[in-house]
Amino acid sequence: MTSWVALLRGVNVGGITVRGADLADLFRGLGFDGVKTVLASGNVLFDADAGTSARSDLKTRIEKALRDRFGYDAWIVLVPRVELDDAIEGFPFDAEDADRQPWVIFCSDSATVGELLEAASSLDEGVDPVAPGRGVVYWNPVKGTTVDTPFAKLLAQKRYKAMTTNRNLRTLRKIAGR
Repeated sequence: MTSWVALLRGVNVGGITVRGADLADLFRGLGFDGVKTVLASGNVLFDADAGTSARSDLKTRIEKALRDRFGYDAWIVLVPRVELDDAIEGFPFDAEDADRQPWVIFCSDSATVGELLEAASSLDEGVDPVAPGRGVVYWNPVKGTTVDTPFAKLLAQKRYKAMTTNRNLRTLRKIAGR
């Protein structure tokens, strides 16, 4: 049995409303155990009798079920719980800096991680501090600038919709029960 975290992209914003209870019911209906939703931003913890080699199949199955049940173009990033814990522990910036937002960008594949890091290498580190992690990109912009910086505009590009989702480090800690 593997513990997983499904990070849904774009729910409860832009007119797409998915209640936590309905989301949990969907995951239970797919046969998953230990289902728990956390916050209203589309975070689902669950256990599946499928190891990490089944990630792509699980992702496809969950996205199809979300599309069928809730009628929206669903995209998720699916990570084993251990990878979520690694992402939290690996945050390389000062997570307690009250002037900055500690973001973790989860990517569906290593090519996307590489592409984001390559693009970030030419950016001003004072404006867009970015660092690599295992399957993630860390980003630590000044509060109030998370939609205006060059890296924010890069992340907002349509081509990253199906491959990335971001969470604040505080949200990740809540998901992990810390």
